[in-house]
Amino acid sequence: MEKYLIAGLGNIGQEYEHTRHNIGFDVIDALVQKIGGDFSLERLAIFAEVRLKNKVLVCIKPTTYMNLSGKAVKYWMDREKIPVDRILVIVDDLALPLGKLRLRRGGSDAGHNGLKDIQATLGTDQYPKLRFGIGNDYPKGRQIDFVLGKWKPDEAPVVDDKIAQSVAAIESLVLEGIEKTMNKVNNSTSGS
Repeated sequence: MEKYLIAGLGNIGQEYEHTRHNIGFDVIDALVQKIGGDFSLERLAIFAEVRLKNKVLVCIKPTTYMNLSGKAVKYWMDREKIPVDRILVIVDDLALPLGKLRLRRGGSDAGHNGLKDIQATLGTDQYPKLRFGIGNDYPKGRQIDFVLGKWKPDEAPVVDDKIAQSVAAIESLVLEGIEKTMNKVNNSTSGS
């Protein structure tokens, strides 16, 4: 049975729950809830294994904090013997407007510390990434407060919609492949 590693990036701890920076965790939660599975605390991650048709999805929320995400991703890749092209990392992206998703086969970390650490640990940037646009509506010098801040009430419907679209994108990637899914996700005009 083909296995995929689906890693949603974020920070553990109540103060980080449902913040912009933790959108990766929220997407993983929605995915596991939709397919039906339970989380358990395992080595370096909050972990759930779910089945989608004849595929196994190893879903992780690293407990290493964002800047050390590579340690958890590498551990679970090795433990589950998952090749780099069957990893998907879900991450927040300041450069994309709120409501925009972008799926890429590889590419730079774009200054994101979680991706930077994964790239350094794996020795490659050639692994699929689903970037979740959080926008950049903050005053100069307040980037950290913005990223670690909660969504505004008027953003919630867009965020919920995009979380659902992210879950659909993950299912599509696993069942239909990355090319078809990139066309769907990257050409979607809804939300922005």
